[in-house]
Amino acid sequence: MKKIYLDHNATTPVHPEVLDAMMPFYKDIFGNASSIHGFGREARRAVEGARETVAAFIGSDPDEIIFTSGGTESDNTAIRGVMESAPRGNHIITSVIEHHAVLKTCGYLEKKGCKVTYLPVDEFGIISVDELKKAITDETVLITIMHANNETGAVQPVEDIGNVAREHGILFHSDAVQSFTKLPVNVDKMNADMLSFSGHKIYAPKGAGALYIRKGTKMSPLLIGGHHEKNRRAGTENVAGIAGFAKAVEIARRDGVETNKRIAELRDRLWTGLKDKIKDIKLNGHPEKRTPNTLNVSFKFVEGESIILNLDMEGVAVSSGSACTSGSLSASHVLLAMGLDHATAQGSIRFSLGKDNTAGDIDFVIGIFPGIINKLRAMSPLYVQHNGDDDEN
Repeated sequence: MKKIYLDHNATTPVHPEVLDAMMPFYKDIFGNASSIHGFGREARRAVEGARETVAAFIGSDPDEIIFTSGGTESDNTAIRGVMESAPRGNHIITSVIEHHAVLKTCGYLEKKGCKVTYLPVDEFGIISVDELKKAITDETVLITIMHANNETGAVQPVEDIGNVAREHGILFHSDAVQSFTKLPVNVDKMNADMLSFSGHKIYAPKGAGALYIRKGTKMSPLLIGGHHEKNRRAGTENVAGIAGFAKAVEIARRDGVETNKRIAELRDRLWTGLKDKIKDIKLNGHPEKRTPNTLNVSFKFVEGESIILNLDMEGVAVSSGSACTSGSLSASHVLLAMGLDHATAQGSIRFSLGKDNTAGDIDFVIGIFPGIINKLRAMSPLYVQHNGDDDEN
């Protein structure tokens, strides 16, 4: 059976060059990067070299990069670290469509006495900068708004958000997990004080990530222990994972522009094919302001979970939304916030393409999709009722 993977926003395969870059640290270069003997110094050189690679890619100083276990830890470190060390103020501004790593962290802090404003989004899933400005109070310490949404790919106006934050002396954190290497990310253009990254979204291994922290940003460490990562994150560094993460960034610098252009063309090919062959479908997210690899579509009168299972039987892997909530039967909080009704939101599918996908993959999916949708709609009471209403009209 042909296997086609279209769920790269959930995770990516490890790039062969990344795996090759990691292997020495599982064999000969196994030292603890904090040890002062030769074995440790060799590992330390790899960590610091990786720090320089990541910093150069986003326009920061190497000392402003700390390595973490991934996006969730980076988000928690940024948000909790700032709020738990803030000398004054207890107010956070975020959006209703954030990843749960941000939303649940904000909810946790609410229980600890913080105040949180959850900004709404428009029909495209994008916040209003004017609404952001209105939400700011004298107690506002932090604005945390994602760069690109993991479900729709919609891109937030981060440069404008960063300008507002800077004008008001408020720290700005952005979850850049889904935008990193897909969109330009520059800390000064964004006026970002903190950015979260994750390795397994960019063809690096799971369990490796990074957090950019602008110099002078006061924050408490999430993990307490040794003096690792400039006292920002205790724990022995995952040297192999860090080396792999940096190699993935190098590859993105080398190949990213051409790869993203080709992926965007495939994404558009998929959308054109689906809308030409299937009625009653809806594009979710902004048609232009989105990541090059993401396509979120609602198929009315069917459930997304049923589509996923039918596609899986054909060897095609997709998602109904965030990988962290894919086991839940509840509708996407992102799509509901964008104004979709519950039934339409539940009938959504996220296609997230990657570097190894081909035009043949896309054409195969377009070819099998109408049959799957027709079969599911034939069993759907909602579709039968809809057709009956049309007949009466």
